[in-house]
Amino acid sequence: MVRSTPQRIEQCMRLDWWSGRTVDELLREAVTLAAEREALVDPPNRASLVGGRQQRLTWCEVDAHVDEFAAVLATLGLECGDVLAAQLPNTVETVIGFLACARLGLIFCPLSMQFRAHELRYMIGKARARAFLTVRRFKDSDSTAALAELRGELPALHHVLTIGEGDAIDLMMDGAPARRDFTVLRERLARTQLDPNDLLTICWTSGTEARPKGVPRSHNHWIANGEACSEIGEVQTEDSVLNPFPMINTASIGGMVMPWLMQRARLVQHHPFDLAIFLQQLETERINYTVAPPAVLTQLLKNEELLARTDLSALRSVGSGSAPLASWMVEGWQRRFGVAIANIFGSNEGCALFSTARDLPDPNDRAQFFPRFGAPGVQWSSRFSRKVRTRLVDMETDEEITTAGRPGELRIDGPFRFDGYWDEPQLNAAAFDELGFFRTGDLFEIAGEGERARYYRFVGRSKEVIVRGGMKLSPAELDVLVEGHPQLREAAFFGVPDEVLGERVAVAVALRPGENVTLENIVDWLRKRDLAVIKLPERLLILDALPRNSLGKVVRRALPQLYFAAQRR
Repeated sequence: MVRSTPQRIEQCMRLDWWSGRTVDELLREAVTLAAEREALVDPPNRASLVGGRQQRLTWCEVDAHVDEFAAVLATLGLECGDVLAAQLPNTVETVIGFLACARLGLIFCPLSMQFRAHELRYMIGKARARAFLTVRRFKDSDSTAALAELRGELPALHHVLTIGEGDAIDLMMDGAPARRDFTVLRERLARTQLDPNDLLTICWTSGTEARPKGVPRSHNHWIANGEACSEIGEVQTEDSVLNPFPMINTASIGGMVMPWLMQRARLVQHHPFDLAIFLQQLETERINYTVAPPAVLTQLLKNEELLARTDLSALRSVGSGSAPLASWMVEGWQRRFGVAIANIFGSNEGCALFSTARDLPDPNDRAQFFPRFGAPGVQWSSRFSRKVRTRLVDMETDEEITTAGRPGELRIDGPFRFDGYWDEPQLNAAAFDELGFFRTGDLFEIAGEGERARYYRFVGRSKEVIVRGGMKLSPAELDVLVEGHPQLREAAFFGVPDEVLGERVAVAVALRPGENVTLENIVDWLRKRDLAVIKLPERLLILDALPRNSLGKVVRRALPQLYFAAQRR
């Protein structure tokens, strides 16, 4: 388990980085102050996703359902620090499950609906989850089938709960309503002293390593993240926010759920991303703030007929990131609709830079620059910026960079910075520098001289991740999986640019003598390994040999150029 050290806790409290409150305290405060106001709304297509009617819950009703979920978990005997793994779509139950864990002192471990046996086996086992929560069905598939095959391989996993398919919000076990004893819950809460430094979540991220990494975060971490994201969207009490990102990482939990809770706003869920439903919700739910990938915002802006049919008068701002923003897109939304696009750089590890219209009113600047939070002598209107420290470091010499135009690794510290990966001591030893800054692996540069020296400009990712539709995929993990393909001598995954998704998953292969292979053949072979569909290759590059450096390592950054060169032949 990774928990903040006493020294880190003392530092964050002394610098007023942390509030010292728990997520459950925020919920109870919201219930007291906004009891009968609508708080949480299902996606309109809930029935086709998981069954049952669309739910619209007041703060009081949210609180009551949190107690019901918590009563089930307490009756099962789950104690503080136990892990509840959850594979749920963006329905109201996902939020309620998260809040029930916060009430009981459990650790919520959310998993993507796209994950199959390969991913579930590793993540549930690594987290040592004692219970698993999912839906009985998702669309037309049985969501419990993959887990049923794995039960014997997961000795720590004792309980499997499912969401009922009826109109009521209910938890089921073995086809019957799960037992809940409110006396047990009251006794459990009476002897539970929640600590804001207790872990609340384990989210999962992919990088250059061959396996996903668990990112544990405490109540203090999430509340600090919510503070930052409330500023990004300028979320206010009684605002309506639309959450189109799955509740599995910082973009959704920190970017949507925490501002909703902290500002006592109204959270509207959306799943899976469907442009027609998204626009319908923006209009009918009178959404004030949402998040969307750059490709979606670009597509919409080019579809004048579609936008002309949609009332966007309530929409004030949209957060976007995971890929560079086009200046014309940011300018177009501001000029035509009065909507400010906020440029966000972030990660599960808790790094955050953001450009808002308040500090960068010029949309062209906002698209390409980030404020140098924490730089000496640089001030911003953002209150949260005063809690962030950043530095650029030359990755070869470890020298700090203070001049313009010289790329370096962004290193960052602040109240949202995590304390280390779950059960990964070797990775943790290299994750932070000698000053306690997180090594992001992302390259930035100081944007220029004079006024431009106030800004960073994103240069690129030194970590070899593929960002497909906002999801970060580890090519190293996929390399390992495809190595056993009988027709391949060697293979390496990489991303190729795509207007819609940001990047598509591609694989470069060198064949064994006398062999031939097609993309369909590789996809079929990987499907049999129970791989998430999002990770399956969509492009194929056949080479005589993979490009390698003097140490024999695949030069992955050369593969996109080789792919496009092959397409031109």
